Amino acid sequence: MSQPDFTVDVYQNEYLQEGGRDVNAVVTVATAGTVAAAPAAAMDSAEIIIIDCSGSMMSPRSKIAEARAATAAVAFAVIAGTHQAKVIFPEDGGLAVAGPQTRDSAKQAVARLQPGGGTAIGQWLWLAHQMFTSHPAQLRHAILLTDGKDEHESSGDLDTAINLCEGVFSCDCRGVGTDWRVDELRRISTALLGTVDIVPDPAGLAADFSAMMTAAMGKQVADVALRVWTPQHSAIQFVKQVAPTVEDLTGRRVDSGPQAGDYPTGAWGAGESRDYHLCVRVNPGTVGQEMLAARVSLVADSPSGPEVLGQGLVRAVWTDDEGLSTRINKHVAHYTGQEELAEVIQEGLEARKQGDEAAATAKLGRAVALAHQSGNEDTAKLLAKVVDVVDPATGTVQLKKKVDDADEMALDTRSTKTVRTKK
Repeated sequence: MSQPDFTVDVYQNEYLQEGGRDVNAVVTVATAGTVAAAPAAAMDSAEIIIIDCSGSMMSPRSKIAEARAATAAVAFAVIAGTHQAKVIFPEDGGLAVAGPQTRDSAKQAVARLQPGGGTAIGQWLWLAHQMFTSHPAQLRHAILLTDGKDEHESSGDLDTAINLCEGVFSCDCRGVGTDWRVDELRRISTALLGTVDIVPDPAGLAADFSAMMTAAMGKQVADVALRVWTPQHSAIQFVKQVAPTVEDLTGRRVDSGPQAGDYPTGAWGAGESRDYHLCVRVNPGTVGQEMLAARVSLVADSPSGPEVLGQGLVRAVWTDDEGLSTRINKHVAHYTGQEELAEVIQEGLEARKQGDEAAATAKLGRAVALAHQSGNEDTAKLLAKVVDVVDPATGTVQLKKKVDDADEMALDTRSTKTVRTKK
């Protein structure tokens, strides 16, 4: 499998006032876009479509019809999910190699899908795990499609299944219509390093599936970790992905050596770029003192052991120059605002659901101001469907009396999408 070249760039204000302890940096990881993004060999990659076939997929009938059309492009395996899980393609329960004949067979199997039964998403994930672990593929990706809530198992059952699948395969989740729960699919997509989004109109499924599968098949390096080394007596405050979406990786650290820990980033393809916000608390220094606050490396498994794909350094320099120590790096400032934007949107929507109009207005107003300041036009448009914007600069808004459920769920699912700071 060809492998793209990685670059690691660090953006920070390394200057701290005397006694200062917190070192912030934004680390941009990118892959070269010149490597041919050809799909990996069949034995190196595996794709499973998990399609909800519960009774609710019949209402309206276009849901199951469009799902059939979307999954007709599936190459490797299809799972039909109700209150249980069943492999409908290939019939032997394994994974098929992509080709004209297997695609035709998949189309025929999907065409026979009929909705009926309940919804137990954990069971679907268990079966996908079983199928993936029986195949030698390195790059494993699933697409999970549902239109309903996980009603036929406990929340603990779903958590157990998610924990089982974590680190085994990635999963993009899509909710059709408005009767599913954003928090449930977000739990899955976050743990399995995927995406979550709403498909309000079933007619959009085929294009969405095609885009997800194209992206998945373009991956060339599996299971890349962000390895952060810090000196003795230092402590990681947080590690967060901040672009293209906000994902807190802090709690997912796996110790990898003395003063070093790995944070999962999933699979990478050519021409990708992601930003990470890192905060390290160090021992306070004196004026003129310099230190290496962190070493950030990209690490991937290889037959000969862990391979370092790129590396960047985070520095700390103590100064009595107030002009230097109080300057906030523009990348750090930008993404701090984007992280807050995602947080206040979700808090504002929850307050709205709970009937706390004052809190909802304040939170969503703050979100409007942050979106305006950062130039996040897509989020600003989504916010404008939930609130009437009086003044975007100050975040003065009024809650709309009536909001379409699909608009509210779109704002929720896409709240973590960020815009890049200009380099």
